[in-house]
Amino acid sequence: MLRIFVIVIIANAAMAQVPFLGTCPNLEAAQNFELDKYLGKWYEVERYFAWFEFSGKCVTANYSLNENDTVKIVNKQISSLTGVATSIEGIGRLIGRSDDSKLTVTFPSLPLPFDAPYWVLDTDYESYTVVWSCTNLGVFNVRNVWILTREPKPPVAVLEKAYQIIDKNNISRAYFIRTDQKNCPGSY
Repeated sequence: MLRIFVIVIIANAAMAQVPFLGTCPNLEAAQNFELDKYLGKWYEVERYFAWFEFSGKCVTANYSLNENDTVKIVNKQISSLTGVATSIEGIGRLIGRSDDSKLTVTFPSLPLPFDAPYWVLDTDYESYTVVWSCTNLGVFNVRNVWILTREPKPPVAVLEKAYQIIDKNNISRAYFIRTDQKNCPGSY
């Protein structure tokens, strides 16, 4: 049993790579979330480091509704080191009410699939979204944050809206990595 617990902790730590001491902060997710408006293609503009996105460029996330009211998630990227395109499919489930912006996401193809938090902190549905994930692991927690936009190269005004949400929630900008969205194939 202890061995399984340790494996789960390591798997969780590996998914979100920025560790912090203490427990996850209690952030407020977006209110009156409209999942149907959120669906579609998003381009990753900035993110915290995560091993599963190591050297990734042209990163996109596409959300669609499954028949059982879960969300089909297809994440794609191209390795800037090898040029190899990869994708992974996940399943998102709303945690609470249908207008709650807190989801849990599972990627069944992973060797140890587990539920990861996926909280939409804010979105205008048309240009940007800020997504938060945090997992408590005893005396520390691991965090990930994504800025996604509907355009691969958004205007500065769109990024400023996202930064306002990040600043409002006291999320450090120091750990953000800009995602390369240049010279991406049309299918991305």
